[in-house]
Amino acid sequence: MNRKTFCLEVSGDLACFTRPEMKVERVSYEVITPSAARAIFEAIFWKPAIRWQVLRVEVLRPVRWTNLRRNEVASVVPAGNVQQAMKAGRGMLALYADEDRQQRASLLLREVAYRLHADLVVREDREDPEPPAKFFEMFERRATRGQCVNQPYLGCREFAARWRLVTDADREPAPIPDTRELGWMLHDLDFKNPADPLPRFFRARMQVGAITCDEREVEMAR
Repeated sequence: MNRKTFCLEVSGDLACFTRPEMKVERVSYEVITPSAARAIFEAIFWKPAIRWQVLRVEVLRPVRWTNLRRNEVASVVPAGNVQQAMKAGRGMLALYADEDRQQRASLLLREVAYRLHADLVVREDREDPEPPAKFFEMFERRATRGQCVNQPYLGCREFAARWRLVTDADREPAPIPDTRELGWMLHDLDFKNPADPLPRFFRARMQVGAITCDEREVEMAR
């Protein structure tokens, strides 16, 4: 078998899973998106020979909101400037926050907690000849010890996530008793063309606190 299902429980004080249709102010989806859930698994363990497929999200705390207004830098350093500096060995790449500051409001989630279910899929076309069980054991060992490649986060890197590996016998608390339509939600990006990744969406529905992330229901943005 080239796949195995794992479960993580994640929580945090603040989270922001930004809706892409909001151009200026950040507004979060009501719950974590499959792409944000995938990023948490990848922050713990990732290799070119594997991929993560998010199956299910369980919401463990009621949806709560908070507003936050922050000062942000309006610009980014152009990639072309970085490439020129690398070739020349010198260049002006600094951004001065005091001269390029703007204030933005964000509608965030607070006091969030989720159980994330995902398959670790070992690619059949991998160059690594190791058996799938090796990758399963590597993830379990890292997750059990609290090891990660980078700090898992909840939508934005400044909102760090607390996390732990969940076993089949450890599934408390139960998801919230809430059923609602969540509308079109970002599922993930399609990287078949790395130069032009396309967003994929699905119609999300929370059924008694659980959201099924079925890839068969995904539709590509045009």
